[in-house]
Amino acid sequence: MNIIYYNDGEDNAYWLAGLRAALPRADIRLWLPGDDKPADYALVWKPPVDMLAGRTGLKAIFNLAAGVDALLGFGDALPKDVPILRLEDAGMGMQMAEYATHAVLHHYRRFDEYALQAQQQEWRYLETPLKRDFTVGILGLGTLGRQVAQALQQFGFPVRGWSRSRHSVSGVRCYAGRDQLGEFLEETKALICLLPATAETAGILNRDTLGQLAFGAYLINLARGSHLVEADLLDALESGRIAAATLDVAAQEPLPPGYPFWRHPRITLTPHIAAATLRDETVRQVTEKLLAFDRGETVTGMVDRQKGY
Repeated sequence: MNIIYYNDGEDNAYWLAGLRAALPRADIRLWLPGDDKPADYALVWKPPVDMLAGRTGLKAIFNLAAGVDALLGFGDALPKDVPILRLEDAGMGMQMAEYATHAVLHHYRRFDEYALQAQQQEWRYLETPLKRDFTVGILGLGTLGRQVAQALQQFGFPVRGWSRSRHSVSGVRCYAGRDQLGEFLEETKALICLLPATAETAGILNRDTLGQLAFGAYLINLARGSHLVEADLLDALESGRIAAATLDVAAQEPLPPGYPFWRHPRITLTPHIAAATLRDETVRQVTEKLLAFDRGETVTGMVDRQKGY
C-alpha cells in the first residue's frame, strides 16, 4: 500500500512517525513538488493543487480535519470519482464544547463588563438574565454541534439548533432548512456558528440574519470566516443589535495590522484555536477508516461533493 502525505503547517516528522507506527506495512511518504509516483491513498490537509491534479490510481483521499472546503475549492482539478473522507471529531468536539461553553458563560455572567469596571476602579453588581430567557442557538448540528449543544444543556440554557437537513438531538429544539431559519433565529440570545463552509453557507451571518436575532444578542463564530459578512457585524455592533462577538476565525487569517476587529471593545479574538487537530486521535481514526475502506467495507465520513461536506 502506497500512501502520500501532506499536512500544511504541521510537524511532518511527528505525524509521519505516528502514521508509520499505525500502518507498519504501508509505504508512507511525504509528498514533495514533482512527486508523481503511484499512490493508493492520499492523507492531506490543505495540499497544493499540484499534489492531486491529474493524479490517477488513487483509491481515496483522506482529509486530516473536518472541514473540506480547501480541498473542494480545487474544483475540476480534484481527481474525478475518487472518494473523499473527512475527519469526524477525533478530539475536536470536546475542545469546541469547552470553547463555546466558556464563551457563552463569559458573556452571560458579564465578565467583560466586570473587567472594564475593575479598570475604572468601580465596584458594582450587574444583573444577569434568567437562564430561561437566554436561549442559545447553534448553527450546524453535526458531530461538533451536537457535543456543544449537550455541554450547554448541563448549565441549564435552553438550546436550539439549525441545520440544512433534519436532525434530532435530545433536549434540543431542532430546525431545518431555509424555511425555518428565521424561526430559529428569533429569540436566540447567543448564536454559535459551527456550519461547514459551502457555497450555500457563505455570508450566512449577515445584516438580515443578525437582525432577526433577539436584540442585543451575542455572536460566536467557530466555523469559517467566510460565514460572516464582517462589515455587517460592525454595523450591528454599532447599533447595539449585536451586543458583542467572539470570533475564532476571519475571512483573512491572520488579520492584517490595523483591521477594525483588533481594537474593537466588544469583539474578542482568538487565532483559529477553538479545536486543534490531535495527532493520536486523528491517526487512530484515519487508520481504522483506511483499513476498513481497503477491505471494501462501508465507512462513515464520506464527503458529498455537491453538498460540500
